[in-house]
Amino acid sequence: MKAGIIFLNMTYNRIKAKMGAKVDKGNREKKFPTGVYKLCVPGLILAVFVLGAMLGGCSVERTNGTKVSDLEYSIVEESELPEELHGMIEEKKTADFKLTYEADDELYIVRGYGEQATGGYSIRINECYLTSNAAVFDTELVGPRKGESVTKSPSFPYVVIKTALQEKPVVFD
Repeated sequence: MKAGIIFLNMTYNRIKAKMGAKVDKGNREKKFPTGVYKLCVPGLILAVFVLGAMLGGCSVERTNGTKVSDLEYSIVEESELPEELHGMIEEKKTADFKLTYEADDELYIVRGYGEQATGGYSIRINECYLTSNAAVFDTELVGPRKGESVTKSPSFPYVVIKTALQEKPVVFD
């Protein structure tokens, strides 16, 4: 511990010298000013916390990509949505969003594409399947066809599917 204090004191003296202050080179046992400790201790605590968060549980779920089986689902109409889920969709629909919702033994998977300038948009479900470690939901936004008559007011396309409750995370492709 004493060696660490001497090292820090030497470093402190170097910084002090670079700033043009007088440095007492004869007394290496001189204590640090208390202000240095007040700055170093919180900094060290923050560094330990950040390192722990980086090495800890924060991660992005990845699928191994190998399809194990198709996931059976049904498309849910707006009138059939649970009230709480409908409210969540209404809050998020202006921006691109991905959402899962559990009710009883059912899992609702929602994919919204945010505000679009006009009507005429639809969502294509390309695939919905299980891998060994995830459920994959792959969709794409399909715009109106050339020459198709569309409403001039903004639209908020989203799709909701319902499937049996899964213990695996959902990956949106």
